[in-house]
Amino acid sequence: MDPEDGEGRTRTAPSPGGGPHPTAVLDAKGLRALAHPLRVRLVRLLRTYGPATATRLAVRLRVNSGTASYHLRRLADAGFGTEDVGRGNARERWWRPVHEETRSEGGDLPEREPGAALAHLRSVAAAYTLRVQRALDEAGTAPGPRRTALDLSDRPLRITAAEAVALGEELRAVTERYRRDSPGSRADAPGGTERVSVITFVLPELSRAEQDAP
Repeated sequence: MDPEDGEGRTRTAPSPGGGPHPTAVLDAKGLRALAHPLRVRLVRLLRTYGPATATRLAVRLRVNSGTASYHLRRLADAGFGTEDVGRGNARERWWRPVHEETRSEGGDLPEREPGAALAHLRSVAAAYTLRVQRALDEAGTAPGPRRTALDLSDRPLRITAAEAVALGEELRAVTERYRRDSPGSRADAPGGTERVSVITFVLPELSRAEQDAP
């Protein structure tokens, strides 16, 4: 279990070598901080591509720099980002991620913070939707191999709740086999490789009886 820094703080695993902590475990404060789609997208950009300024991030997200700067400060307040003082100057502040990835805390957190938990999940879903739409927009001009790699699929299953949890763990294990660097690494990738995102959803559906109910 990761150490906890105190009530209302995001828990982190130890960070070898002084780099970003491997994992942020969401608590109530973390859920509220990430209950905004733009903050979810900012965190991903910092973790994927490394430190950046609010201006550079604003260009990628198509917002003004003031908006990006505001949300970066809110992320820093919650422990998800911090100023990269080694890069900044009096006119330009750089930001870097504090963690490489985020996972949800187990137990009764969704029950204790149902509003924050749902808002966070909606923000994640909204950010994922934008990423899918952007990939589709770019597919028409993308090289052939990149278009071939694009996959949107839907496989309905009939499994128990415990099996659904196990399925999620197995899918994560499969993607880990293909990970050649840490989420925040900027090291050169092997020749012929490109970045892709593997986004998984396990979505409970209504039963036939519930669908037919008036």
